[in-house]
Amino acid sequence: MDLKSKLVHIAQDMRQRSRAPYSQYRVGAAVATADGAVIGGCNVENASYSLTCCAERVALFRAVAEGHRHFQALAVATEDGGSPCGACRQVMWELCGEIPVYLVDGKGAVRETTSGRLLPAAFDADSLSSPT
Repeated sequence: MDLKSKLVHIAQDMRQRSRAPYSQYRVGAAVATADGAVIGGCNVENASYSLTCCAERVALFRAVAEGHRHFQALAVATEDGGSPCGACRQVMWELCGEIPVYLVDGKGAVRETTSGRLLPAAFDADSLSSPT
């Protein structure tokens, strides 16, 4: 199985594990690390909506917690092939830089994009440098 197929498969599996009792919008994600590990995540909703965490961030934060710092690609699975929210786009850019992103719908159709296309003119560490 190639990397793209593996990521899509794991993201779809993670979607089934999501906790979405309020929105019913189940999301799964999978990120491939530079050394070939694939780490999944799912959205976890909370009655205090702002405490909800998206699948993309769960996968990336798990990867970082497990010691990974470099990433190859990311897949996101939703029923309608939806795109990551702004917060997830920012985290993807900050942690991954320019990587392929695969968006898969409930029927298995995959749309390919990149983290850079999802967040043009990104705010990152270079934005924090002080003027001289």
